[in-house]
Amino acid sequence: MSDDLRPKLFRLGEKALVLDCAGLSGSSSKLEIQRQIWHIADICRTCGDFDDVVPGNNNLTLFFKDSKKIPFWSNQINTLWSNKRLQDKPGKLIQIPVQYGGEYGPDLNAVAEYHKLTVQEVIAIHTSTQYNVLFLGFQPGFPYLDGLDKRLFTPRLATPRLSIPAGSVGIGGEQTGIYPAQSPGGWQLIGRSSLALFDATSEHGALLAPGDRVQFVSVLSISEQPISEQPISVQVISDLSSPKHTISKPAKASHKESSR
Repeated sequence: MSDDLRPKLFRLGEKALVLDCAGLSGSSSKLEIQRQIWHIADICRTCGDFDDVVPGNNNLTLFFKDSKKIPFWSNQINTLWSNKRLQDKPGKLIQIPVQYGGEYGPDLNAVAEYHKLTVQEVIAIHTSTQYNVLFLGFQPGFPYLDGLDKRLFTPRLATPRLSIPAGSVGIGGEQTGIYPAQSPGGWQLIGRSSLALFDATSEHGALLAPGDRVQFVSVLSISEQPISEQPISVQVISDLSSPKHTISKPAKASHKESSR
């Protein structure tokens, strides 16, 4: 394999190794790169050599229990990448209800004006896509989503807000996402959801995981379900190449509004 198509490996401190795939973006899609990262991360998690395995955007950081294992795993990771096998584990399809505009989406009109679109066109474009969860970061449960339509690429705010309410849906540059908890931020806020993305008391904590898909659904009220009189749809896709085989189950939603 050409060095141009091989990710870089470098040490981080005494007991960590970073797999850096940023240079591969021209030869593979974001999703293809992330799927290979997930595959290697899953292999690493099954052995007892690591204190932590942390997938990121175009990278994977491995924290070793024993630094003597680093040379072995450097060779192993290169081999795993050369024998490329995209991650095909099942993922969920999560529908997230969003009330767009008004007090919940104070920047929606500005986004529409920036792109010379109507507000309804912005909402239609934003809800028409199934976004891929590439990884979680920034704050617990915060999903980095791939798939925003180029027609909605919007610069971040010149001056970030000091406080953004939990559940806020925004656009920042080429990305869209939803804030699981109240925090500062500079994204253009276009709506808000009451769906809880992170619950520290639950078994898994975060509602979303890398490999899941997200679709935003426009609702008239922040407390409204996306499908009338039905629980929020969470579809577990058993075969990503065959959408027929699905199992539907309800997702837990919280209708409490966060403080602003």
